[in-house]
This record gives sequence, structure tokens and C-alpha cells, in this order.
Amino acid sequence: MKVNNYADDYAIKNVSDRIDALRAEMKREGVDIYIVPSTDYHHSEYVGEYFKARQFMTGFTGSAGTAVFTKDKACLWTDGRYFIQAEKELRGSKVSLYKMGEPGVDTIESFLKKELPKNGVIGFDGQCTGISEGIVYDRIAKEKQGGLRYAHDLVGRVWKDRPPLSKESAFLLEERYAGENVRSKLRRVRERMDEEQADIHLLSSLDDIAWLLNIRGNDIAYCPLVLSHLLLYKDRVELFADGDKFPAEVRDVFQKNNIIVRPYKEIIEAVSSLPGDSTILLDTERTSYALYKLIPQDACVVEKENPEVLMKCVKNDTEVRNIKKAHIKDAVAHTKFLYWLKKEILDCSFGQTGVLTEISVSEKLEQFREKQSGYLGASFAPISAFAEHGAVVHYSATKESNAPLGTGKLLLMDTGGHYFEGSTDITRTVALGEISLKEKEDFTLVVRAMLHLMNTVFLYGCSGANLDCIPREIFWQKRVNFNHGTGHGVGYLTNVHEAPINFRWREGRTPAPVLEKNMIITDEPGLYVEGSHGIRIENELLVCEDEKNEYGQFMRFEPLTLVPVDLDAILPERMTHEEREMLNEYHKNVFQTVSPYLDEEERIWLEIYTRPV
Repeated sequence: MKVNNYADDYAIKNVSDRIDALRAEMKREGVDIYIVPSTDYHHSEYVGEYFKARQFMTGFTGSAGTAVFTKDKACLWTDGRYFIQAEKELRGSKVSLYKMGEPGVDTIESFLKKELPKNGVIGFDGQCTGISEGIVYDRIAKEKQGGLRYAHDLVGRVWKDRPPLSKESAFLLEERYAGENVRSKLRRVRERMDEEQADIHLLSSLDDIAWLLNIRGNDIAYCPLVLSHLLLYKDRVELFADGDKFPAEVRDVFQKNNIIVRPYKEIIEAVSSLPGDSTILLDTERTSYALYKLIPQDACVVEKENPEVLMKCVKNDTEVRNIKKAHIKDAVAHTKFLYWLKKEILDCSFGQTGVLTEISVSEKLEQFREKQSGYLGASFAPISAFAEHGAVVHYSATKESNAPLGTGKLLLMDTGGHYFEGSTDITRTVALGEISLKEKEDFTLVVRAMLHLMNTVFLYGCSGANLDCIPREIFWQKRVNFNHGTGHGVGYLTNVHEAPINFRWREGRTPAPVLEKNMIITDEPGLYVEGSHGIRIENELLVCEDEKNEYGQFMRFEPLTLVPVDLDAILPERMTHEEREMLNEYHKNVFQTVSPYLDEEERIWLEIYTRPV
């Protein structure tokens, strides 16, 4: 999968001119406040270069955030994962940082209410804005007797050298990987449509379309998806995408299932032309405000979560078998990398082949993955963060920030890969030589929290929200916390961050779903000390059924990630006997599974590296 780094194109020195140019367009259109989100037309987490409008306008390169511009203010809202990064990247610009969720900090909504003048106009690109956000903006404008302008992309007028939309080819995910054919999936979704008495299902979320049609592509960095919209009828499917993307084997499947390909941009005309007497099923969290407003007023809209969301979240048995294979491949690659890295440190060979850096070791890990069969590419932007850079939760090394590695500090690496057999997401924090007592204490705390969640047994009916306090209690006892979720769902060769499941103690906009058998979720507590170090340990977990008795169906987790935890950074005396047994059992499984794929030196090293504590 081709990945480009355009960070240098968004240098702060250009942001001021871009803001001035945007304000000129705002004045021309009679817009008082203009909002620039991070998303594309499909609410994707990662977006193609064409859609990086918020990054272009602010210089902030994080994947989540919303920019708001008035005639004299430029503001960026982002969450706790990006506070440190945003402060650094916005320094010296005209853009002010608003830390979401922090006490006394305005929300976007409260800011708009304060700043929008009477009869004022709020502008935004309706194709890149969700329905719920658009409704909020409309309500605020009406409260001020004002209006909305959402049909024009004002950033597009300013961005003269904007990259084009992707033209990358798509491919068919064969049934031996998908575990279910397209006909079966269409039948299941149509059954759900019948339950909702819907004639048409509007679908814009790329991972849902990819799952439904068993297609994958390369239109977005790190996400093997195809830019597309879809209208599902009782007797046919209309897919809005670049038809040149699809090879013969995909077109053959389309023909057999009455899937008609129409040009990508024709979705606007198609939605506005839907029959007024139809009932349309759509997901308000995954559909743009622009498409929503195009639906004929006489049509009935059923606002429910896309049926595909939960269907794809519960993996079938074929997918589970494949995913376990992918994780073994990933574990072999990662273990070989750890052996190489530890040997480099032990031999003090930093100067022999050039200084090791954050980027060079990340590239080395990628090389080990590339040697595995069926490997397609990274599943997200790799995080390789040395020393104090580890405290930036979603740090991304650039050629300017690329730190040389040394001894006596921690290296945090959060990486993953896409294979035909599935997707992986793993974080390991590694001691480079002897580290401080404080770092070992923090590391041990994180490992303890990870182990407690991984070994949790719970009654069926629990959601991730019910279980999040299990790892956090370890932190809260020490009066510390981390500003990100403890875990997220993982897609099968789609988005590595897959809705709707997660481990999160704060309530979301929608209720957290029950954890079902064959769902996959990460377990990734972390501790971050600004200016010093960051620690995160992340495993993927498979939700499994346990014992069923008179009290109900009990559930448990099976670790899919089988990569050793660095014993050089652990204080076993700070762990309970039960916690040490948890770690020993995990490492026993790691050694038994991975060692057959290693050479003799690597195997001997792994045996020592996974020794009982």
C-alpha cells in the first residue's frame, strides 16, 4: 500500500496566508464563521491527501480535530491524544488550541453561540460534515436568525495545488479470506431492511461498503478501501465509484449480484432523485449532511445504525482462523525485530551502520513484516517515539523531529500490518539499556493493567464501558490516568480502528454495544509523562465464550497478539503473585507459538526473554 508523507507541505509559515485567503472567500460568500473538519465525504478516520483540508489550513497533522475560523479568530479543537502534538505544531501560528474535554474550555457549540453575530451565517463543506454536526450548526444559526452555507468548499478555492482524488485499483477479497460471499451478505442486509420496512439503504462508510461487496482498494493511506457510495435496493445495487478501478474478477461478481457501477460524483444526483414515496435506511453517524439534505422531503427516513456495522464487527469463523494466522506472522516479524534491536543495544553497535533513529528502526520493523507472506502494508501511520517523544500519544516522527536512539531511555513503537488474513495493531515499549526506577515503576503499572483486562472473565451482556474500570482501577489507585480509550475494535483488512466497540469509561453519543463472541478489541493502557517518557502496551483480544451455568453465559478474552513484553523494564516485586502468573502464562504461549519460526539464536534469546518472573 502506497503511503506518502506530505507533512512538509503544511508548514506553519504558509498558514497565515491561507487563513487570510479563506477569510476573503468567507467575505465573498457572506459567511461569518467557517468550519473545517478532518473527515472526507465518508467520515473516514484516515483520509486521502485530497481531503486534508484542516491540516492544510492549520498545520496540525493529527488525524482528529476541527478548525473554526471567524473574521479575527482561528481555532482548533482536538482531543487528549493530540494535546502535546497540537501545542508544538501550532506554536507560532495564528491558530489557538482548544483542548476538548478540559475544564473551562469552550466546546465548538458554545464557541459558535458566543461568536456568531445576529443574522450571521455559518459555513462548511456539507459533504465532509456529519448529519448530527450539521443539525447543531443549523440550530445555532436559527437561534441567531441566521443561516447556513454548506454547498461550497471554500478551502478548495484557496488550495490551488490540491492533490487529486485517488485513482488506485481495487481488488476482490476472495471468499477463503472473507468467509462469506456477496450474495449472502446482501441477503442478510436486505432482511434487516425488511425489518425496518425500508426500500432503499444509503451507505457512505467505506469499510461497510468494502465488507458488503468483498472489495478492497488503496484510495486511503493505511486503509485498503475504495472511495465509493452505495444505494442498496431490493433488486439491485448502485455503486458510485470510479469504474476503472475494478478488474475483471470484481466486475464478474458485480454482474452476478446485479451491482451497477455509476460515476463517483453522481451520488448527488442519485440521492436528490430518489422517489418521494420511498423509505430510506441510513446511519446519521456515517452519512454526510449534504446527502441527508438532498433526500426528497416526502421520503421517509429511518435513522438507524448501518446493519453492516455490527455484522462486520462479529467476525465469522473463517475470518477468526485467518486472523490468528496473521497474528502469528506479525508476532514472528515483531519478535525478530526485538531480537535485532536488543542485540544492537547489547553490542553497542549504534555507530557501526549509522546512527539508529526513530524512523530507521520503524523502517526496520516494516522490513521484517514485508518478509511475511500475504503482507500488504502498514495498517496505520507507525508511531516510533523515543524518550520524551513517547509522551505524545500519537507522535509521528518527521525528518526534523527524528530523534537518534541512545541507551538509558524507553522506545515506544505502536505499529500494525494488513495481511490477506487480517489486520494487526500492536504496541510495545522497550528499554534501551538500563532505565530509571521511575520508568520501571510506570512500565510495571501499565503491564499490570493490561494483564488484568486480558484475563477478565465477565457475564454476557457487558459492554466495553462496563469493563474499562478494570484496567483503569490499577491507575486510579496510584492517582494517575491516561487520556485515551483503553481499547478499540479492529477490522478485517479495513479500518484498524473499527466501530462500534471499545473500552472507554466516558459515555459516548451512542450506547456501547454488548461484547459478542468473535469480536476483536485492543487492550492498550498507557502512561505518559510530558518531557520524560511514554509507555503503552497493546494486545489484540478475541472475545470468546467461557462457561455457561445457572448464572448465565460467562465470557473471556483470548490474546491474539503474541509478542513478548520487555522483562528488562519490569519490577516483578511490584506485581502480585497472580499478576506474575498471568505474565508467565502469556509468555509461555508466546514462546510455544513463535519459537518454531525463529532461527536458533533468536529462539535461545526468546526463551530467555520470556523466562518466568
